[in-house]
Amino acid sequence: MNPVDPLSCLPTFVAVVRAGSFTLAAERLGLTKSAVGKRIARLEAHLGLPLLQRAGRRLHLTDEGRSYFETCSALLEQLAATEAELSPRARALKGRVRLDMPVAFGRRIVLPHLLALTQQHPELLLTMRLDDATVALPSDEVDIAIRFGALDDSMQRVARRISRQTRLICASPDYLARHGRPTHPAELEGHRCIVGTSGGPPGSWILREDGNEFRFTPLASHQFNDGEALIDAALAGFGLCQMPSSLLHRHIDRGELVPVLERFTGTPVDVHVLWARQATRSPRVRFIVDQLVALGERGLLDGRDQSPVMRVGASSAKSSTIS
Repeated sequence: MNPVDPLSCLPTFVAVVRAGSFTLAAERLGLTKSAVGKRIARLEAHLGLPLLQRAGRRLHLTDEGRSYFETCSALLEQLAATEAELSPRARALKGRVRLDMPVAFGRRIVLPHLLALTQQHPELLLTMRLDDATVALPSDEVDIAIRFGALDDSMQRVARRISRQTRLICASPDYLARHGRPTHPAELEGHRCIVGTSGGPPGSWILREDGNEFRFTPLASHQFNDGEALIDAALAGFGLCQMPSSLLHRHIDRGELVPVLERFTGTPVDVHVLWARQATRSPRVRFIVDQLVALGERGLLDGRDQSPVMRVGASSAKSSTIS
């Protein structure tokens, strides 16, 4: 077998792991499946150990392969970021940024601002995944994530708080006219409650009484794995819901929803933006993170002002948020 520079095979190996198959990786790389297989075989021969195990149509990393993938993935990210910084066109941000965030908050609050920001940089491309699953940290295939609530400790991810929002329990005026307005959590047993599901918004509510916070799991009349659907059901008069204030402000201001049990709610929840530690040197990731932090500092993620912001602070990729 001819000698091979292992560096030339690293992008192929990383692409295969991320794709989960030789066929899909070949399509993404513009190569034949055979060529991809030969590159992986040469890399394994060079290292003298297997990186991948094949079980039917599925691929699994060996322990050595998993460690090698993590190193290779980080190196390629750093190399791409360095090349972008050295490029004379670095100020014209370009490339793809992959984001992951809750459905309602992402679509209603964040997306208008992101679309406005990318108009300044036509070569900056977005892949945005809207998902209400409450996993604290995203996968390696996500550059930036937004998460509500407490975060798990991780050496691989960095986080900045971009907002602190109040949880409110609301219902439509029509629902309250038909079922009455609860004045104590004990009365919730006689009400219809709209909650989330596993893999979606929480199925329980956070309440407080006499300064003590506690978790209350109402008897669910309706359940949704999508925050927007949950709010829509409350607007339609199907019951009470608890959601972050940013998603409810405009409906409350219009009289479409009415807060209840204010004395027992108002528990704040932190909203964080997370990004991979190895992405610190990526100008496009740094730009989006900086803009999200600036939006939060100006109160533009609280749901009261949904007009897109064309420029938030300095639009240069050189910024000090990530260090």
